[in-house]
Amino acid sequence: MMQTDVLIIGAGPAGLMAAETLALRGRTVTVVEAKPSPARKFLMAGKSGLNITRDAPLEAFCGEVSAEWLRPIVAEFGPQEVMDWARKLGIELFTGSTGRVFPTQMKASPLLRAWIARLTRHGVTLKTRWRWSGFDGDALCFETPEGDQRLTPATTILALGGASWPRLGSDAAWVPWLAEKGIEITPFEPANMGFLVHWSDHMTPFLGTPVKNVALRAGCTISRGEFVISKRGIEGGGVYSLSARVRKGTLLSLDLLPDLEAPALAEKLKAPRGKATITNWLRKTLNLDPVKLALIMEWARPLPSDPATLAERLKSLPVPHQGPRPIEEAISSAGGIASSSLTEALELRAIPRVYACGEMLDWEAPTGGYLLTSCFALGRHVGLHAS
Repeated sequence: MMQTDVLIIGAGPAGLMAAETLALRGRTVTVVEAKPSPARKFLMAGKSGLNITRDAPLEAFCGEVSAEWLRPIVAEFGPQEVMDWARKLGIELFTGSTGRVFPTQMKASPLLRAWIARLTRHGVTLKTRWRWSGFDGDALCFETPEGDQRLTPATTILALGGASWPRLGSDAAWVPWLAEKGIEITPFEPANMGFLVHWSDHMTPFLGTPVKNVALRAGCTISRGEFVISKRGIEGGGVYSLSARVRKGTLLSLDLLPDLEAPALAEKLKAPRGKATITNWLRKTLNLDPVKLALIMEWARPLPSDPATLAERLKSLPVPHQGPRPIEEAISSAGGIASSSLTEALELRAIPRVYACGEMLDWEAPTGGYLLTSCFALGRHVGLHAS
């Protein structure tokens, strides 16, 4: 049976941040990862641009995190701290017009390479293809290239991720093992996901098309981000920021002309139609692009003849969806280890000297920098308290 000081299971952002924090405090750290390489989900999320944080006021930033208990943790390692941390890795950053912060190279791989190199310099050992297979008494069991291993570390940190994108490693296989130990697990649900829409055939030419300069609304919350029409529904940043509310039953609606108030829009709609088709009249009168016209024909018919009523329809178009996309396709997941099973240090009450962090825990935050920053903050918090 192998002996080790600190064992971290899972080499995603939370696990690696815990490893760095502990190594800087003098602990001997081993990180084990089931996949052939670390941080696969992190790399996938950064393919279209690694949004590491959001340059926003701290109070507003923390307000986007669902769990009250998590907000003080994020406040201790929020946007400014994440930006400082990345710059110390030699990563140059820029802030977009919406406050989202990206590496100038956009990709995740340069940051990850620099991070792994720094962890190696600090003495952190990374073992890949080590898959946790449960407990044997107090020992942790692993399937490894060298055969089955049993470890009894002085400190263990679980950073195995939630239940989204299982092909990248977050398969929630750990749930029954912790449940058997008396850990309360909130059932997983998809988060930061798209929604299923059954399109008519007339939408086929627009599959894969982004819908820009619109506003999505769920209750009192408005998102000005764009979204994409996919074969199976709608997805993209504009949808993800509202996904938690819509998943819980809040109605989703679309404002096709968010920069135009309803009375001004109604005045425009008083323009005579003549012999023009309804689509040509709307296109010329409102300067609408083809994808917006297609959505009107898909969701707004029959069109009211009264300009004021039509204006309201175009400003608040109900989005008829059939629920969230499957959790396997979600960017993240809600649910996980309930806060009642954790101490303030995120130690498992039922298993002393075993801690948990990252998406294993029951919380959620939208993409746009909130989700990743929260994972960094959780890893750091555990690292500080487990040392």
